[in-house]
Amino acid sequence: MRYRTFGKLGWKISEISFGAWAIGGDMWGPQDDAESIRALHRAIDLGVNFIDTAQGYGKGHSEELIGKVLKERREEIYVATKVPPKEATWPPPDDSDALKFFPPDYIIERCEGSLKRLQRDCIDIYQFHTWATSFNIRDEWFEAMMKLKEQGKIRAIGVSVPDTMPDNVIGALALDKVQTVQVIYNIFEQYPQWNLFPLCEKLGVGVIVRVPFDEGALTGKYTAQTTFPEGDVRRHYFRGRNLPAIIASVEKVREFKNKRHPKMSMAEYALRFCLSHSAMHTVIPGIRSVQQAGMNIAASDGKWLDAEELEELKQFAWRKDFWHEEVANE
Repeated sequence: MRYRTFGKLGWKISEISFGAWAIGGDMWGPQDDAESIRALHRAIDLGVNFIDTAQGYGKGHSEELIGKVLKERREEIYVATKVPPKEATWPPPDDSDALKFFPPDYIIERCEGSLKRLQRDCIDIYQFHTWATSFNIRDEWFEAMMKLKEQGKIRAIGVSVPDTMPDNVIGALALDKVQTVQVIYNIFEQYPQWNLFPLCEKLGVGVIVRVPFDEGALTGKYTAQTTFPEGDVRRHYFRGRNLPAIIASVEKVREFKNKRHPKMSMAEYALRFCLSHSAMHTVIPGIRSVQQAGMNIAASDGKWLDAEELEELKQFAWRKDFWHEEVANE
């Protein structure tokens, strides 16, 4: 495992880390807690020292499992969790009232719940699980977060930006209110490298990359016959025309990869793409098994894609919003 210095925070964190949504067990199909625990232990054994979760993952169950595992470990493990918006609209409209979505008392109360489930005295990064542009200039959420920092209950403030609007946090970054940003970045969603990433590098903001596989598609494992169980979020994401459209695009990526790296798996290639950008500090693929832990972490060996290949990969950039829109007919 290789490690990167996490922006101005200065922490040395594993460049492949543990994305803990799926182990929550409610939105990614059935999940065995025993296997989740084994996967967490295996990831830590292999050098992972950063885990990303959220209060909403399994209604806190993901946090509980992480807390149980970390009680058995002596390594220094950084944990990031997220507070969901109080209002159900996701993502909030640009002009939303921050006091309705993240009232100060709510931020603090929810933090206490995470601390109990994680069995920790302090959360390393406490993140907003979504964001609206209008939140940038409000002070109430910032004052609540600073109160938690002063009490020693959190160490850093983070924002997990909306899928299609990663730039909407730039105001808070410029005002030095936020130390970390979590953003979607993958072979299809390349937009952050042209605006958000340069700013983060300049300001020393920690960058956490999520969804490196585009909800599993870039692993190349889906076919036209793939189905997802009731309640699995991918059932909605890949509905209707979305699944055949993304399979077709993934096959073009596979053809491109095979000309250069015929023995490399699609999952490994997707991770190496993310790791090849200097602004990125850690990527958090979802891990739900011992096997996935080993496969994902193996990509951390310092062998990145060169500038010429990354330039050619820009042909696959695809701005889409599968959560809210079905892909248009060609």
